[in-house]
Amino acid sequence: MTKRTYRAAGVDIDAGNSLVEAIKPLAASTARKGMLGGLGGFGAVFDLKAAGYVDPLLVSTTDGVGTKLKVALAAQRHDTVGIDLVAMCVNDLIVQGAEPLFFLDYYAVGRLDPTIGRDIVAGIAEGCRQAGCGLVGGETAEMPGLYAEGDYDLAGFSVGAVERGALLDGSQVKPGDRLLGLASSGLHSNGFSLVRKVVADLELDYAAPAPFSPELSLVEALLEPTRIYVNSCLQAIRHGGVHAMAHITGGGLPENMPRVLPEGLAANVDASAWQRPPVFEWLAKAGEVPVDDLYRTFNAGVGMVLVVDPDAEAALTTLLQQAGETVFRIGEIERSGSSAFRLEGLAS
Repeated sequence: MTKRTYRAAGVDIDAGNSLVEAIKPLAASTARKGMLGGLGGFGAVFDLKAAGYVDPLLVSTTDGVGTKLKVALAAQRHDTVGIDLVAMCVNDLIVQGAEPLFFLDYYAVGRLDPTIGRDIVAGIAEGCRQAGCGLVGGETAEMPGLYAEGDYDLAGFSVGAVERGALLDGSQVKPGDRLLGLASSGLHSNGFSLVRKVVADLELDYAAPAPFSPELSLVEALLEPTRIYVNSCLQAIRHGGVHAMAHITGGGLPENMPRVLPEGLAANVDASAWQRPPVFEWLAKAGEVPVDDLYRTFNAGVGMVLVVDPDAEAALTTLLQQAGETVFRIGEIERSGSSAFRLEGLAS
């Protein structure tokens, strides 16, 4: 009589254990003050006092990479999507003034391949190092029958802290505040269902040169990781004069800017203040994506916006540039009429 084992059912515990051993040094490379213990426990412990906080508020986020994973799977390139996963979470923390403290991931797969798993976690560890947060744990779930052979999904969870009096909640925003846009590194991790449709409709080969960046293959250009803004924005916040911030993700500028503004105020953005990167021009022209949809689906070249006091604008611009950011003054805050967002200077 044939024995019914877990391995025969499609779940390999030994492969999971092998992955855990392979990623322990990756997690250790993200160590920071406040982390207690290592991987392998039932839960991760973090000491806020050891991290230097006196009266902290905790801020938590969760996010994923979305269908950008389908591009990674098509190209069998798995070493950058982990950076995206971290970025989508920690960039949401920093907009509230919170320093990312620790990160956990959830990796779900049809059949576990420890090599692919290690590549993914290597990207997660790199993202954590860029953000200054510790990779304290996670979960790997092998689920044959729920995920097709070769498919996987990722989710990330991060917790940050901010001293009670330093929380950015938009209450300080006032008419006349300037809007400083920080350049994105490309598409980041939004709108890939539309991007993939454009690629399919134009019958493009992911291995061929990118139409908008011929020095790169199409897959290399599309998989450019989401920029992590934590270090530069923490410096800006600590300098003073930052009244609010918005992470420009799904919904683009029109949907994300109003989320951080008090009632009665509007963000007036001049789209001519920066040049859209080539990938967005390609989507608009070759992909025939309408300009309104372009700005509501993608970041259009601006991945983070800081709402700053006019008196601090020059100093903050210099500080952000010295921290490695490309900074555009993209508009200002005005009293609102019927809308909390206005976009001017659009090029078709």
